[in-house]
Amino acid sequence: MVRQPSINAQNRAPLTTERITEAALRIVDGQGLGRLTMRRLGDALEVEAMAIYHHLPRGKEQLLDGLVAHVAAAPADTSASGRWQDVLRAWAGDYRDRLLAHAGVLPLVVTRRNPAALTATLASLREVLRRGGVAEDAAAVAAHTLLGYVIGHAALEVRGTAEDGAAARTAAGDGDVDWGARFRAGLDVVLGGVR
Repeated sequence: MVRQPSINAQNRAPLTTERITEAALRIVDGQGLGRLTMRRLGDALEVEAMAIYHHLPRGKEQLLDGLVAHVAAAPADTSASGRWQDVLRAWAGDYRDRLLAHAGVLPLVVTRRNPAALTATLASLREVLRRGGVAEDAAAVAAHTLLGYVIGHAALEVRGTAEDGAAARTAAGDGDVDWGARFRAGLDVVLGGVR
């Protein structure tokens, strides 16, 4: 079936990698990762699926890498002033929120080999630590540990896992895990171990 150009085609933004990634993210956020197909993406963009390959020659593999880069490569704000612990707490909270907002991409963040997506984030975290007086070797380990903690916690949170019996519960005492309190408590442990 050949798709006829619509009247809206003239008013539509040109097809770009960014526009493709954003549309794919909307599909994953709304319908789940399993529903992301090139055909469904083409339909969402009102283009033939083959048009996407002009921007993503490696196809779906490149698209998945792009989703990881878009969601997971949020660099730390190294220009923020204040104690390094406070800067990293703010970054960790924002990063967790970003991962939870795009929970459908989280399995890709955990499993795909896309080091470029996290390199800038790790470099920014190391810079915050170095500016705070942490030695280079310790800053590298702490940055890696912090990034792993935030991603891992978000993954457990999305999965809804609370088998460890930890006492972080809602103020109402309804038995639901207070993931925010648990996250902040664990973050204190991670940052408290940085020397």
